[in-house]
Amino acid sequence: MEVQLRDARLTDIDRVLGLIERADSRWTAEGLNSAAEVLRQMVYLPNTTLLVALDGRNLVGVAVLALRPSVISGGLVGTVDLLSAEPGSEDEGVIEAMLHELIRSARNKGCVVLEGAIPTEPSELSRWEAAGFAEAGPRLSCPLVRAAALSR
Repeated sequence: MEVQLRDARLTDIDRVLGLIERADSRWTAEGLNSAAEVLRQMVYLPNTTLLVALDGRNLVGVAVLALRPSVISGGLVGTVDLLSAEPGSEDEGVIEAMLHELIRSARNKGCVVLEGAIPTEPSELSRWEAAGFAEAGPRLSCPLVRAAALSR
């Protein structure tokens, strides 16, 4: 498989959603609808990179890099927000190609660190480790919608 990577276009979003749905059964119809709106916005946001992997005309992978400033880290932090490949193409180098492109992109944008969620599958974890990632402990998060409700 020869994979070509490029920035996603608005016309790619429906195919991206189809890939996400096939690649990860945890997505609900409501979640996909929400993701569709966010992905359409990401095409135009300067602090995100929405990357697609193509094999010819077939979309075989998608990745999202989100940037945020961090005082503690001493600069920009890149987060791999989404990394997904067409089922069956994981062993064809799609994930590795997207990870390497995200690392290159984060470095070019001035990030001091690139982070991502710890994969649950050992084979996925080894792909990330081969690209230079290392476990750095779990992270805490606060859903802002819920937090706003608590402050009333």
